[in-house]
Amino acid sequence: MATALPRRAALSAPFVLAGRGAEAQGFPTRPVVWVVPAGPGGITDTGARIAAPKLGALLGQPVVVENRPGAGGIVGTESVARAAPDGHTMLYGSQNTHAVAPAMQPGLRYDPQRDFAPVHGLGASPNLLVTGAARPWRTVLELVEEARRRPDALSYASTGVGTSSHLLAVMLQGAAGIGMTHVPYANPAGALQDVIAGRVDAMFDFPLTSMPHVREGRLRALGLSSGDPVPIAPGVPSLAAAGVPGVELVPWAALFVPARTPPAAVARLEAAAKAALKDPAVREYFEGTGTVLWDDMGAEALGRFLADEIPKARDLVVRSGAARSG
Repeated sequence: MATALPRRAALSAPFVLAGRGAEAQGFPTRPVVWVVPAGPGGITDTGARIAAPKLGALLGQPVVVENRPGAGGIVGTESVARAAPDGHTMLYGSQNTHAVAPAMQPGLRYDPQRDFAPVHGLGASPNLLVTGAARPWRTVLELVEEARRRPDALSYASTGVGTSSHLLAVMLQGAAGIGMTHVPYANPAGALQDVIAGRVDAMFDFPLTSMPHVREGRLRALGLSSGDPVPIAPGVPSLAAAGVPGVELVPWAALFVPARTPPAAVARLEAAAKAALKDPAVREYFEGTGTVLWDDMGAEALGRFLADEIPKARDLVVRSGAARSG
């Protein structure tokens, strides 16, 4: 799934916080519940809790973050799909909940386009291809050449089947014409530690968790899964620039509400999200995680982006062998 970081996608209408038309003036009438389909304390939860007070101040009602983890985000996502379509429940959606999971699980009880209305993009976080500092290869091409000499002898860790760390490795193997052995982990920290220790040869990981080890000399960063640089990983080239084009997938996040939410309520939330993403504290947090913010990706642009993402995800999941039957 060759997903580049969208560049400043324009809103389809002028920014008006009060919404479009007199109909928006009564919304919201009570606190807005922001469902985060992940547990407390992680990057997603922390980001939502930093942004929620900013959104609440703009909306004139509190925005309450509610964690509903389970099944890789599916539990919380399903709950929002079934919520009242009045704008008072919104979802912290992601590439996984709206593109990868529907491709992996045909029996999913929600449809990412039919059951949700897009509100605003949040941002995208590229992955780093890293290897242990003791490994002999210092570039992506050297890793690729070693894998060609020894088919399936090299291994790569992932944080689970169908995750970005797995799908990116599938893309790398396809683009480079190599084969490597997949070693999935339930514990991301354990996967990274085994790469550091040399028990596994490589891994795609988020810069937030891998760059401290790169700076301390325990890991070597070989390339980014995006064409755009990120400040948290200075000097690290894209995989295309490093010699392996066609490996570009960037995990993303966005705001959604249940389908059939009144357009005026969507417009009010869209405008508040746009303003909140420009807040210095919000920007500082997200950019510190390696996220490139989508502070101008409004509802219409997000809808177009999602329509493009879903078939790409389906194709990649099929190629990875991660899809489930049923």
